[in-house]
Amino acid sequence: MAADQGLRLAVLGPVRAWRNGREIDLGSPQQRAVLAILLLSDGVQVSPETLVDGVWGDDPPRTAVGTVRTYVYRLRKVLGGDGSPLAIESVAGGYVVRVPPEVLDLGMFRHRASQAREARRAGDLARAATELRDALNLWQGTPLAGVNGSFADARRTGLRSLRLAAIEGRFDLDIQLGCHHQAALELTELVAEHPLRERLRELLMLALYRSGQQAEAIDVYQDARRLFAEELGIDPGPALQDLYRRILVADRELDAVPAGVPESNRPIFAPSQLPPDLPDFIGRADLLACAAHLLTRPDASTVLGIDGLAGVGKTVFAVHLAHAVRNSFPDGQVYVDLTDEGGQPVGPGSVLEFLLQAFGVPPRELPESVGQRSALWWSLLRGRRALVILDDARHSAQVRELLAMSPGCAMVVIGQRRLVDLPVSHWLRLEVLEPDEALALFERVAGTDRVRDDLDMVTRLTGKFSYLPLPVRMAAARLASRPRGSLAVIEHYLYVDKYINGDPDHVVFEDCRIAAAPVERAYRRLDDTQARAFRLLALVDAPDVSIRSAAATLDVEPDIAVTVLESLADLHLIEPDGARRYHYLGLIRPWARRQAFYQDGTAACDAAIARYVGFMLASASNALTMVGAAASGMRVRDGAGLTFHDREAAGTWLSERRRHLLTGIDQGEANPTVARALHRELAMVAQAIRTDPAALRAVA
Repeated sequence: MAADQGLRLAVLGPVRAWRNGREIDLGSPQQRAVLAILLLSDGVQVSPETLVDGVWGDDPPRTAVGTVRTYVYRLRKVLGGDGSPLAIESVAGGYVVRVPPEVLDLGMFRHRASQAREARRAGDLARAATELRDALNLWQGTPLAGVNGSFADARRTGLRSLRLAAIEGRFDLDIQLGCHHQAALELTELVAEHPLRERLRELLMLALYRSGQQAEAIDVYQDARRLFAEELGIDPGPALQDLYRRILVADRELDAVPAGVPESNRPIFAPSQLPPDLPDFIGRADLLACAAHLLTRPDASTVLGIDGLAGVGKTVFAVHLAHAVRNSFPDGQVYVDLTDEGGQPVGPGSVLEFLLQAFGVPPRELPESVGQRSALWWSLLRGRRALVILDDARHSAQVRELLAMSPGCAMVVIGQRRLVDLPVSHWLRLEVLEPDEALALFERVAGTDRVRDDLDMVTRLTGKFSYLPLPVRMAAARLASRPRGSLAVIEHYLYVDKYINGDPDHVVFEDCRIAAAPVERAYRRLDDTQARAFRLLALVDAPDVSIRSAAATLDVEPDIAVTVLESLADLHLIEPDGARRYHYLGLIRPWARRQAFYQDGTAACDAAIARYVGFMLASASNALTMVGAAASGMRVRDGAGLTFHDREAAGTWLSERRRHLLTGIDQGEANPTVARALHRELAMVAQAIRTDPAALRAVA
């Protein structure tokens, strides 16, 4: 919708508006509620009192009527103007909104549902099913999401019923068109969500029966009979009972092939199985445009890879991208999670089984071997335009058999690291949000007023969260849920400074656990060497580590250190700098440090810090001696630090690493164990570094 030209309005999800593809700020939730009431009044005059009651119910503020007039004035300003198809007119002391149906998603939904009814009356079942699928694709989650009040609650119930009726109509058509296998899969989930809705159970029973699952169809009825008796004290209705009796006797009319659709020419199901789009998605416009162009090139077969740090928003980005280009893939859009509920990778055979059934292949026709399933997958896609998202790919073996893509099809492979041995057309790396994007996301979720009240602290807080979408969104949502809450309290919920000091006994709030969950999942997949390095290197207070300082901290040889550093960088758990140095994002370091104190213990952590500080002191001692600035009698273990061949190299190192040295000295002095072990070296290097920094810059 956002890509369309002109004005577009949405109520089948969050209340939103766009003009020429750019989203319009509709203001506070109360102002959005006023717009929703006007839009859903179908051109009937609405009084200010009705608006007040719909927004605030029985407890309106004293200035409610004046506030409503202000909201209407603002809405006219942002939505009206010359050439706008929307007009908010003042009529008899109230307001009337006139908006063409093609501008409002609900109007488009009703139009397409009407087109489906006409096509069905004309006997064109395939077109009717397509119209209903297109109508249902307009929904973007819970209708009127984010709008409170009695009016929204009442209309939300009605809109949900409208959607369910359309869903039932679509599955009725799919079953008549011979797509009962896929219908049974989706209807099973819907019946679980709406167990008291008889029409859904009736459709599920018919789909199961036509799929050769007579016993399962009978179980659906028996479950309904038990549930209705327990919950409502009634029996199933006549239609459900009649279908049950016909299934019991295997009524041959239930097996009938739909008129006009020969058995050999039954259409293959075009699944629409994308997760819901995130209503507050923001930013990354250039990357989205690039990805959309790559996926929709005419007659191309594209495999697009997306990699990035855990929690950076790869799945959300890919799903948003898929919704933006879904009209280019009319033959199906499918999302597959390559990790099972136990956190284990799903094999290619199981993934192919899911994909083939999603596109209408009956279970009894599935080949046994992975190779045969892959060949059938290739044949199935030939001449079709389909989009497949494979999320959380860990290794190439999971994906390679799935890449037999026909021209016009596209696949998106999401992984924490790049699978370089896969024939991927393009890899896109997803970075953290830009500062202004993180601020805009916070504002979108928390509300403009809450951000404007303390812009400086919000800016600092998003930076402290490393501009990662999940903690930024959680902090904003927490603030929005606490009208009188403060940002300082929110910061304490999500980012506790005591983590940095490795206090394992400090209480971890639930928000913190949720924000850290993606990093924790990535951490569990590390081998022992990687996990130990990830933990211990986070103990270093310096802004980054070199290969040699990392080797000293881990007590390993430099060639081992560089291997593990690069493997962690491939997984985006640490970030490489240009000069073969590595750093943590701000929000990841405290989590990794906490794991070090939990898993390695205080003694091991102190030893790692001592090795790092000792390496820095030894290197400083060698450099100071080379430039002639060392105090008399300074000695550090031979071979413990860097060595320098001339005065210039030593001076350059001292100048460039002065911040690291001071940080290391401070960390050593603050740690009682390290301070006792290296008290003499700390004192002498500290005196040389702190007393005459100008002299050190001069020798460089």
